[in-house]
Amino acid sequence: MTTLSRPPAEPRFGRETRAHSFRAWLLHDLQQPQAVHQGPHAIPQGHEKKHRWWQVMCLTGVDYFSSLGYAPAIAVVAAGVLSPLATVVLVIVTLFGALPVYRRVSVESHSGSGSIAMLERLLPRWGGKFFVLALLGFAATDFMITMTLSAADASAHLIANPLMPGWLQDQNLVVTLVLLALLAAVFLRGFKEAIGVAVVLVGAYLILNAVLVVVTFGQALAHPLLVGDWWHALTTSHGSPVLMVAVALLVFPKLALGMSGFETGVAVMPQIRGDASDTEENPAGRIRGTKRLLTTAALIMSTFLITSSFTSVVLIPQKEFEPGGAADGRALALLAHEYMGVGFGSVYDISTIAILWFAGASAMAGLLNLVPRYLPRYGMAPQWTRATRPLVLVFTFVAFLVTLIFRASVEAQGGAYATGVLVLMTSAAIAVTLSARHRGQRKLTVGFGIIAAVFVYTTAANMIERPEGIQIAAIFIAAIIVISFISRARRSFELHATRIHFDEKAIEFIASAESGPIQIIAHEPLRLTSQAYRDKLASASEVSHLPLDENVIFLEVIVDDSSDFETELDVHGIMRHGYRVLEVHGPVIPNTIASVLLHIRDVTGLMPHIYFRWTEGNPVRNLLRFMFFGEGEIAPVTREVLRQAVPDVTQRPWVHVG
Repeated sequence: MTTLSRPPAEPRFGRETRAHSFRAWLLHDLQQPQAVHQGPHAIPQGHEKKHRWWQVMCLTGVDYFSSLGYAPAIAVVAAGVLSPLATVVLVIVTLFGALPVYRRVSVESHSGSGSIAMLERLLPRWGGKFFVLALLGFAATDFMITMTLSAADASAHLIANPLMPGWLQDQNLVVTLVLLALLAAVFLRGFKEAIGVAVVLVGAYLILNAVLVVVTFGQALAHPLLVGDWWHALTTSHGSPVLMVAVALLVFPKLALGMSGFETGVAVMPQIRGDASDTEENPAGRIRGTKRLLTTAALIMSTFLITSSFTSVVLIPQKEFEPGGAADGRALALLAHEYMGVGFGSVYDISTIAILWFAGASAMAGLLNLVPRYLPRYGMAPQWTRATRPLVLVFTFVAFLVTLIFRASVEAQGGAYATGVLVLMTSAAIAVTLSARHRGQRKLTVGFGIIAAVFVYTTAANMIERPEGIQIAAIFIAAIIVISFISRARRSFELHATRIHFDEKAIEFIASAESGPIQIIAHEPLRLTSQAYRDKLASASEVSHLPLDENVIFLEVIVDDSSDFETELDVHGIMRHGYRVLEVHGPVIPNTIASVLLHIRDVTGLMPHIYFRWTEGNPVRNLLRFMFFGEGEIAPVTREVLRQAVPDVTQRPWVHVG
């Protein structure tokens, strides 16, 4: 016997106004289940086709592999002649740090929620909620800067192509804004996830890069003077090999944006086809495919990062990496034009622009699935944030703002991008460390703890060196927390129950009343003696001046986690000291009582009457207790929740207070 606690909207008849039509278009998917959203990160439904792991790897690749478009140039700017050695350090951290961490995440968070969901489980209550909100701020930084940085780099490739008209020169900002607007237009119209597109884009991009790396590596080896010049600059500027390694260890955090694809890798897990024997509790085939995806992607990217950093620093003069130089944000594209001709270079530019644009689409899809998955469920976002189009408009506005602040500069946004990526990786390392410790796996706890320490150092070093990353992340975090708690306060009088279920005994209790009102007494579950029930019954009868019959029912709400918002309610019928008791666990007492009363009304067709005592204490303090602990002024808040849920007073359960 189950029902939703939110009454359905009343149908509206007559001619719709333009405002109503626009609202209907804007909120067209508001009633869809959460996480059924557009783009590569959406969770497919049971009837939808799933894909092989290597095909899904291409979805990861549009984010991960597309960073080759700008990573070599940023590496040379950050580390100079040391960029190949610093890249080797980055690859070691990738293969022996990030990869083991996310292979573990794929086992423990196989629904596509990633490391944030792990920490949400490991850190419950308000502390966990605050931590998740902070991580969402960094995740927003990661995805948002992915959009703006990818669009900026795509515009750099477009404008620098020799076949482009001259009037496009120095119009990077305008072109970037146009690309972001086109991205928004696609999502407003309706973006359908297409793995086939990702496979084509990533496949073509990897093939072109493989050809380019082979040719340019051969060119480097064919010109020993160039290699000698690089080696001479390396040894004379840093002295001993020990010093070079030490400097490489210090500067490699600046290259961290080359590890951007791991969180995306676990986010797209639900798209992977598993074994026929897979279950949602133990999808062994899906987990195995995800591990192959993560390992293969890491090996491919590591190979390209090392080889491209070497060819870029050897074959391209340092001055070309300066702002406005030919290699600024497009080192490999410059090599493609210089060593393989305008034809191949233009094809490479087109491929790079396409995959960078699709990386922005992947990031937008990630935001569209991340926000509805957490904030509305916490009560910390309005209901319209479950809809796609309003969020697209909000994210596009923020992307425009970020682009204007950074003037569409790829290098300037690198620090913010790396900060978002590194914080998510650090949180994942901490999550798997805590998980291993919780399971008593001592060796794994030590190993993951060391990896977490490395990521903490890397993140801190990046923040100190490039504080703009933490600054923009702090803005996102502050905005999320402030808006979240304003929303939580505004929604505090909503019905929180998403589903209510009465067990057989509870049904028996409420079904015993054949006619007339169902009389219910609210009772504190801390006072469970026989005398407490007798006193409460006598008090309710005396104060309310109403005769209470022998069929009276006590209702007790046990607060488990007051930080929760939307919950399912299971109501149990219990005989205690000869009295009938309905016991239910919920996050907030008044809202839970209101949901149960409305459910009883709907199921029995009889009107419930509930009896309260006034709450003692300062009203302001009680209000804060209600907001943060689910208690406080129980009677008036229950009445207000019922009033907002049922505008018609004749259909509203009665509240008696004495």
